[in-house]
Amino acid sequence: MLPIREDTSDLLFRVLFSTIFIGLGFEHLFSDALLQTLIPDWLGPKRLVSIGSGVVLLGGGFSIALGFKVDVGATVLALFLIVVTAVVHGLGLVGYPAQLPDHCHWLWQVYQRSNFVKNICLLGVCIHLVTHRTGRFSLDAVLARRRARSA
Repeated sequence: MLPIREDTSDLLFRVLFSTIFIGLGFEHLFSDALLQTLIPDWLGPKRLVSIGSGVVLLGGGFSIALGFKVDVGATVLALFLIVVTAVVHGLGLVGYPAQLPDHCHWLWQVYQRSNFVKNICLLGVCIHLVTHRTGRFSLDAVLARRRARSA
């Protein structure tokens, strides 16, 4: 196995982890027809909820990927995951959309269970990232080096 330095490992970890948030963030902003069907009716205007979700996902995802205020980005994403996991996937485990045909209920259950568990795993990583120290390939490290040179 090739040796990977800690700084490189940190960069790969942050970039790969953040891809799910960045990808879903863009999907919420530009292609959210299916996602809007998952948003509970009581949350308000579904398009507005989707756009807000996209902004949160992109902000947190890019914060982690770039290594800029990772603790803040991870905290925002952790709070987002708690809400979405409880409100969308948790409630989705105990009911079905009215328009869903009976023969599709099993697929709905698989979808909700897998997303519920995935979000719990993502939440665990976000909790870790709140105290994680980024390596030299992060925007925070670049800014710290720049401040040190100008001091």
